[in-house]
Amino acid sequence: MDLSLTLQYLVIAAAVLASAWVVMNKQFPGTTRRLRVALALALLREGRAGWIKRAGRRLAPQGYGNAGGKCGGCDGCG
Repeated sequence: MDLSLTLQYLVIAAAVLASAWVVMNKQFPGTTRRLRVALALALLREGRAGWIKRAGRRLAPQGYGNAGGKCGGCDGCG
C-alpha cells in the first residue's frame, strides 16, 4: 500500500471519529458521559503508569455541582 494512501485513510478515519464524537455529544449527552466515566475509571486503576492516569483524569467528565449552593439544584447548568 502506498504511504500517501495510508495517510489518506488515517486522515479520513480521524475526521469520521471526530464527527461521530460531536454527534454523540449533541444527541446522546448522557450516554457520552457514562462512556467517558467508564473509560476514565478503567484508566485510573491502581498500579497504572502515570501517563495513563493523567489521560484518565483528562478524559473524565467534570463533576456536577450546585455552584456552591447558589442555585436550586435543578442540575440544568451542565
